[in-house]
Amino acid sequence: MHPMLARLRVPLVAAPMFLVSGPDLVIAAARAGVLAAFPTLNARTPDDLDAWLARIAQECADAPGVPAANLILHASNPRRDADLERVIAHRVPVVIASVGSPAPVVDPVHRYGGLVVSDVASVRHARKAADAGADALVLLTAGAGGNTGWLNPFAFVEEVRRFFDGPLLVAGGITHGRQIAALQVAGADLAYVGTPFIAARESLASDGYRQALVAAGADDIVTTDAVTGIAANFLRASLLEQGILDAQGRVLERAPLEIAAWKSAWSAGHGVGAVRAVEPAAAIVGRIHEQWVHAGGAAQGA
Repeated sequence: MHPMLARLRVPLVAAPMFLVSGPDLVIAAARAGVLAAFPTLNARTPDDLDAWLARIAQECADAPGVPAANLILHASNPRRDADLERVIAHRVPVVIASVGSPAPVVDPVHRYGGLVVSDVASVRHARKAADAGADALVLLTAGAGGNTGWLNPFAFVEEVRRFFDGPLLVAGGITHGRQIAALQVAGADLAYVGTPFIAARESLASDGYRQALVAAGADDIVTTDAVTGIAANFLRASLLEQGILDAQGRVLERAPLEIAAWKSAWSAGHGVGAVRAVEPAAAIVGRIHEQWVHAGGAAQGA
C-alpha cells in the first residue's frame, strides 16, 4: 500500500459527489482521518476551484487524512483542462479520474508525486485504466450512488486482481466497518463511501435531501439514465417530484435533464437504509472506524 493511503485512520474514501462534496466536507473528513474527495465541477468556476484548493491545502496540512480532487475527463467537460491546471498548480495529493481514460492526468500528476485513481465499471475499463498508468482503481459495483456499476463486488475484485496488484477501492452500498473488513479479506484495499456523507452536516446537500436520506431504505432507490444520460441511482421520491417517474415507477422523462435540475434529483446508494441521522463527518468516520476494528479489519490491513 502506498504510504499516503496506509496512513489513513480507516481505509475509507469519502467519495466525491456532484453538488454535495465541498471544502467543508473534505476538510472535516480528512481531519477525521480518511481520504476525502470532491468533484472540481462543484466549484462554480476555475477561479473558485483555485480558492477551494488553497483553503483545503491549508486546513488539511496537519490532517491525518488526505484530500483529493475528482476530474471529469470526458471531452464534453469544457472545464477539463482549466481544472487540471489548478489541480497541478496546487499539487493535489490524489486525483480521481472519472468518465474517461486517466491517461491525460497520469504524467502531470506523477511529476509532482501525486497518485492517480481511476473509477471503472467493467473489467475491460479496468484493464484500460491500468494500462494507462493509474495507480489505483475504484471498482463501481451494483448499489453505488450516483453513477453506478452492475457487477458483484467480489467477482469484480477477483477478476481485476488477475492483472492489477495496485490498490483497489470498491464502491457500492458500503456503510459499515465490517463490510470494509470483508472487502479486505476478498482482496480489496479501501472502501469508497458516499451516501452516509451526503447526510453529514458539512455537506452541500439541502436539509430536505438529508432528511429524505434518513427516511429512505434500499427499496426507495431507482436506477435510471433519465437524469444524466448515464445509469445512476436516485431516491424514488425525488424522481416522482421531478416528474421523471409516474406513480407506477415508469420513466416518463427519457432525455437527460438540464444540470440545474440535478439538484432536485437526489442520488443515493443501496446503503441508504443505514443513514439514520444528520451528524458531523467525524462522527460517521469514528463509527465506521470502531466497527472496522471490531470486525478485525485493522489486523487485515496491517
